Amino acid sequence: MQAIILAAGMGKRLGELTKNSTKCMVKVDGKRLIEYALEALAAQGIRKAVIVTGHGAEEFPAVLGSSYAGVAVSYVHNADYAKTNNIYSLLLAREAMEADDSILLESDLIFEPAIIGDCLHHPSSNVAVVARFEPWMDGTVTRLEDNHDITCFLGKKEMVESDLAHYYKTVNIYKLSKDFCREKFFPFLDVYIRAKGLNEYYEEVFKVLTFIDRGALRAVDVSKRLWYEIDDIQDLDIAHALFAKGAAKVEALHARYGGYWRFPGLKDFCYLVNPYFPTPQMFAEMARSFPTLVTNYPSGQKVQNLLVAKMFGVAPHQILVGNGASELIKAMFREDAGTIGLSVPTFDEYRACVGPEKIRVFKPVRPDFRYAADDLFDFCVREKISALILINPDNPSGNFILRNDVIRLAERLAAKKIRLIYDESFLDFADGSADHTLIEPELLDRLPNVAAVKSISKSYGVPGLRLGVLATSDRALLDRVWKQVSIWNINSPAEHFLQIVDKHKADFRVACGRIVQERERFVRALRDIPFLRVLPSAANYVLCEILPPWRPAALAETLLNDHDVLIKDASGKLGFDGRPFVRLTIRDEADDDHLLAALKALIR
Repeated sequence: MQAIILAAGMGKRLGELTKNSTKCMVKVDGKRLIEYALEALAAQGIRKAVIVTGHGAEEFPAVLGSSYAGVAVSYVHNADYAKTNNIYSLLLAREAMEADDSILLESDLIFEPAIIGDCLHHPSSNVAVVARFEPWMDGTVTRLEDNHDITCFLGKKEMVESDLAHYYKTVNIYKLSKDFCREKFFPFLDVYIRAKGLNEYYEEVFKVLTFIDRGALRAVDVSKRLWYEIDDIQDLDIAHALFAKGAAKVEALHARYGGYWRFPGLKDFCYLVNPYFPTPQMFAEMARSFPTLVTNYPSGQKVQNLLVAKMFGVAPHQILVGNGASELIKAMFREDAGTIGLSVPTFDEYRACVGPEKIRVFKPVRPDFRYAADDLFDFCVREKISALILINPDNPSGNFILRNDVIRLAERLAAKKIRLIYDESFLDFADGSADHTLIEPELLDRLPNVAAVKSISKSYGVPGLRLGVLATSDRALLDRVWKQVSIWNINSPAEHFLQIVDKHKADFRVACGRIVQERERFVRALRDIPFLRVLPSAANYVLCEILPPWRPAALAETLLNDHDVLIKDASGKLGFDGRPFVRLTIRDEADDDHLLAALKALIR
């Protein structure tokens, strides 16, 4: 078995990185793509590779020579690389492929070596490596029979939206026998070139072959293995995160701050969302309107406020909608608000917006970061603060103060002319009810010192829509924040969500109740893990102290690298004083069980 590597392309979409070089010389974590490929081949026992070169051909002998990683390397040059496509590069390798069985691959791939092993061990002599199609993928796809015969190859224009779930993307790795190449593939390729020319793709030949003979190629499904095709700088960035190792992988994924839908196998236990809402029915309703929404401007801020006022049952002059709660938080503190009180450990966004120099820190003295309303009031008086930030339930501790106690605290603070900035982003998960909110018209009017913040993104499970609100009867504060946000700060899909969410309020309450039930089940199971000490929580997350022999960083690294689970190492947060903690999100039953299984596997 030999390898045929097609590496003649110019890689223009990679810009400066391929100006004087070819794509496969681009580095991921310090190593060239061609080096990854040859090492993967060597790891599976392949000792010979033929590389078809073109743009940047002179670089190959300089970097690889005649042998690399135990693989003997020879070269075939495509001098017409600028005027031809990969069908011609493959034609130039004909002699080698008709003389020996081959692993054919393109050089702009990075993949785990086991994929080559999957090809070699497959009983069929002729296979194509495929993976489940994901919406952001581009290029040729296939459809499979139940026995994994490939029934057809499809280009982008031939794909049907309703069939997306049945498509498998070609990974551009094939195992082809010399007999297949000699008797079928290259004779068809000759005919195709005579008809279409040299500026074509060899996948078109596979398309013809599978149309005539559905059993010509079998599929090797590598949906659960790591691979990535690198065409542009964004692909390169994703590949860096996918193929980083150890602590570097944890750091690379956290540095993305989301976008984890590009990593289908990843279980994200960091970001806090509602896994049970919206319902499939609501998603379907939103999807039906999506083309109209994308092609139309959203309404201005005044209309958006009418929608969100209806959603929360308050007057339009008492509420303001933002592009996520973070937009409103930043706007609130753009002007000097005096000295701000904040409990720690807590959500870092407030401290970052206010500025550390203006913060007076409240550190709970009770065990497990528990505190009560009276503790906060005594702190405010003692420190002479201008405003108190209260996140309830607190993040990450899960500490919860009952509504009556919060109201009493707000009243006492009002008497001292102290503002209460009350973040109730996780309040719906305390017991699943709506009984704890301060976003009520009469209450806001009675307590003008209260500014209630809520992340709709988190509580309603729509972080991609970026929605949050600020509710207060303090007209001056609301007007000041209003002036600092764009007239079109909310996009049309987000506006549509606000328009229809009232119809789904009952489903939302059911979803919150399900989180409460799942939290109880999840916490019970976590308490059986001997290296975790689980703190009580009234939110959709739980704080755990990590006990020996584990440390948070090592646990996060192992869970990500071995189990595709991303967790939050919270130890560096202000207020933990170096104590080892992680915060775990409550997800749905299947994902929570995946994490529990991974943790149990680490008990040894």
